[in-house]
Amino acid sequence: MKRIIVLAAALLMLSAAVAAQTTPAQPPITLKVGDAAPDFTLSDTAGKRVTLSEFRGKSNVVLAFYVFAFTGG
Repeated sequence: MKRIIVLAAALLMLSAAVAAQTTPAQPPITLKVGDAAPDFTLSDTAGKRVTLSEFRGKSNVVLAFYVFAFTGG
């Protein structure tokens, strides 16, 4: 039983180390009021990938963020 716990702990630490190595560092974003939003891509409610720059010059975009919305938490 002790070996299983030690093995599980080792696997957990290894997976955390691998995740830390494969996650690229994000550059700091320094935006001021009035700056253009940086380009990004997200999935819409139908799962289609949508990029902010697709709307530039075509229509207005409103972003609304709701903490914990649709998460069940």
